[in-house]
Amino acid sequence: MTPPAARRRPAADAAPGLGAILGAIPFACAAYARADGALVAGNRGFTDAFSALPGHRDRAQLAAALGVPADADGAEARAPHSGHWYALHWRPLSLEGHDLELLTAVDISARLEALDTHKHQQEKLLFTSRLMSVGEMAATLAHELNQPLAAIVNYLNGSLRLVGQAGGPAQVERALVAARTQAEHASAVISRVREFVRAREPKRDAQDVTVIANTVLELLRLEAERQQLRIDLALSAALPMVYADRVMVEQVLLNLVKNAIEAMREIPAAQRELRIEGRVNLDDEIEVRVLDRGGGLDAAESEQLFSPFFTTKTDGLGIGLAICRSIIEYHEGRLFFEPRPDGGSVFAFTLPRAEGRL
Repeated sequence: MTPPAARRRPAADAAPGLGAILGAIPFACAAYARADGALVAGNRGFTDAFSALPGHRDRAQLAAALGVPADADGAEARAPHSGHWYALHWRPLSLEGHDLELLTAVDISARLEALDTHKHQQEKLLFTSRLMSVGEMAATLAHELNQPLAAIVNYLNGSLRLVGQAGGPAQVERALVAARTQAEHASAVISRVREFVRAREPKRDAQDVTVIANTVLELLRLEAERQQLRIDLALSAALPMVYADRVMVEQVLLNLVKNAIEAMREIPAAQRELRIEGRVNLDDEIEVRVLDRGGGLDAAESEQLFSPFFTTKTDGLGIGLAICRSIIEYHEGRLFFEPRPDGGSVFAFTLPRAEGRL
């Protein structure tokens, strides 16, 4: 009759060659007792990969620490302590009368990283392809719109002269001047689009952020009135000049303010408040902030916010913020989003001082 002590002998004692076998395997490998799930032996790769996990000596606890079922074969798991990803495979093994479960854990981090890099490259290629198409369309539109805009400005100048000669109402003259200003701004935007498409160097010089903000608000004044929107312009009179291309920065601010207005369409009119702030931040950059009282964005939306072709609008193209970020990064600044503490969103961008650049 076999003594009880011999029957309870650990599997490792009965299989002295198991450690040597596991040591010859080039990736993490370990054997667990099938009966109670206790670790019998593991090679150096297993020790390096999993010994930092408190429950690595027990099959069930190891699986729980890795976030996979204990009997899941072929599962991919991330080691929380190292961040590495592993493909886990279990196989039954009988050795010298002992029933074991053999675990092989292949580090697939490099493969996943390569796949992720490939995916990003594909997305960049797609974005570049679409952007080239957008550029071609923009060039065509710029060419087609330039002549009508020039004609509109000439007609308005002629109308102003006629009103001045006839002593017409001052209200008509103000309306014509406002229309001419808008047409000239549109012409300047078209001109910059043509220069951008032709890859010419934008014209950067000293610009007053307050002037840029007032120009944008004047362009959107009628839209704000229709939305019964209250606008608060909080820019310090002592705000330094920025080194920027005026029209390009106007387009960025225009896009952010339009987005803010659209974000507040569904809230009660009494709560619609838009605020534009300007300050010098801790990095000695001029920071412009657009704050709204809209519904805000959830975590998933905020992570993808500046990705090309991502949009939260039913009729949006998803290129506005991506292009805005490119413009601001060209200006050596940052465009970023943060939730407004008391409800709504904050979009902000930074620009360098003009001082020392001219």
